[in-house]
Amino acid sequence: MALSEFDLIKHFFKRGLDQRNGIELGIGDDAAVVNVPAGQSLVMSMDTLVAGVHFPLDTPPDAIAYKALAVNLSDMAAMGAQPGWMLLGLTLPDADESWLAAFSRGLSCLADEHGVALIGGDTTHGPLTITIQVNGLLPHGQALQRSGAQVGDLIYVTGQLGDAGLGLKFVENNIDLDISPQRRDYFIQRLHRPTPRVNAGLALRELATAAIDVSDGLLADLGHLVEASGVAATVNVEHLPIADELRMLSDEWWTLPLTAGDEYELCFTLAADKQMMVEKKLQEIGCPYSCIGRIEAGTGIKVKQAGETVKIGSTKGYQHFD
Repeated sequence: MALSEFDLIKHFFKRGLDQRNGIELGIGDDAAVVNVPAGQSLVMSMDTLVAGVHFPLDTPPDAIAYKALAVNLSDMAAMGAQPGWMLLGLTLPDADESWLAAFSRGLSCLADEHGVALIGGDTTHGPLTITIQVNGLLPHGQALQRSGAQVGDLIYVTGQLGDAGLGLKFVENNIDLDISPQRRDYFIQRLHRPTPRVNAGLALRELATAAIDVSDGLLADLGHLVEASGVAATVNVEHLPIADELRMLSDEWWTLPLTAGDEYELCFTLAADKQMMVEKKLQEIGCPYSCIGRIEAGTGIKVKQAGETVKIGSTKGYQHFD
């Protein structure tokens, strides 16, 4: 017997809500109602993932759900916000119960890790498309923005760059690299299950001068940051945090970590006198980090290796309508 829309929601997505999240009404009414505490601002982010565009058609459903939520949590992290609630728009070609069960598990796994409650949404019939809106909180006036970088600031990134880009090459079978199956699987998992740096974003609040998450490629997203801030940047490729396997790609191995999207690490800037404080905070929460360059006067981004400028091809990153 086919599930109705309401049966589908009740069976796979309606869960007990933690009232500490400030939820007055969740799933079951025409709209959700939440309370925003005094002194807090509401932060909202929404992303859509389309089958065959943002993920291969044969991607496991739990990985699809995990990534769909992770990309929104990454936006929360880049703003220094604490995520609290999400809305889910799910377009399905058919109501496959085993697919939905796995999707629900992937979604709840990451949601539970970050204390995010599903409070509403919509389901409909059509090509597989997942839209998630995450809402969070931060104290008034403390949002991290792209526009605060200053000349002399240091440029940092969290985590490791190029992992998801290499994982995509393996998924698309357009690379021949002699590595173990375990390492190959690692890179594919980094593509399917990025790590949203929520705790890092909270640690950077009031310390970083600007921040952005790396969704379209480091150079593309850093480019947005320096443009919004009215400054320039120099990035040193020898300081990029990468897996050893990336150096096996070519003599210009740095191209992938500089241009690959889907990394969902944070790129942020900070004044030099805050360096020790920020690094200590990131160490305390177990978040890896690397200082990769410096903000300068002017416009654009220079990429250098051993002090010499290197040329990179396109730096515009992923474009939805190219």
